[in-house]
Amino acid sequence: MSTPTPFQIRDGLESDLPDALALDHSFETDTVWQMTIRQEEGWHISFRRERLPRVIEVAHEADEKRLRSMLPGNQCFLVATRRDDSSVIGYLAMRRDYLNQIGLITDIVVTRSHRRMGVGARLVAIAGVWAKEHDLTRLIIETQTKNYPAIQFCQHSGFAFCGYNDQQFRNRDIAVYFSQSLR
Repeated sequence: MSTPTPFQIRDGLESDLPDALALDHSFETDTVWQMTIRQEEGWHISFRRERLPRVIEVAHEADEKRLRSMLPGNQCFLVATRRDDSSVIGYLAMRRDYLNQIGLITDIVVTRSHRRMGVGARLVAIAGVWAKEHDLTRLIIETQTKNYPAIQFCQHSGFAFCGYNDQQFRNRDIAVYFSQSLR
């Protein structure tokens, strides 16, 4: 068994964008969340776990425009780097909503070789510190119903399901949101 690579978290720079965008953004899953909507004496919306017949690999496109919008300093762009060679192994992008005092985490990406080693959890913890320093009261993570590994990550990290948007993504995936209070 190999020892986890020591890593550090720091503010992301424009020079980090090519390395962040080059990370493997794909994921594998054999489970998805299936949404059902019924209108009987009001609306009944439910999500249930659905096992797929086989493991699928889902490609996920990096969004350079969104990452660039996190750079001016009034948003949050964090990178995780290896301590030995400073190569980027992960990143987190979070948009600040001043009006509602919310930090919306739109991206948490960790290269495949460093997944399940605490990198994502540490990125979220540092984002929480950043959010508190900027007077935010809540973190929200958005992901897709088919990204079951991300859904599990949110739940294991203390986030609770708080909503969905079936019109969020251009590819028509359903966005689900998980929330955590910072108080």
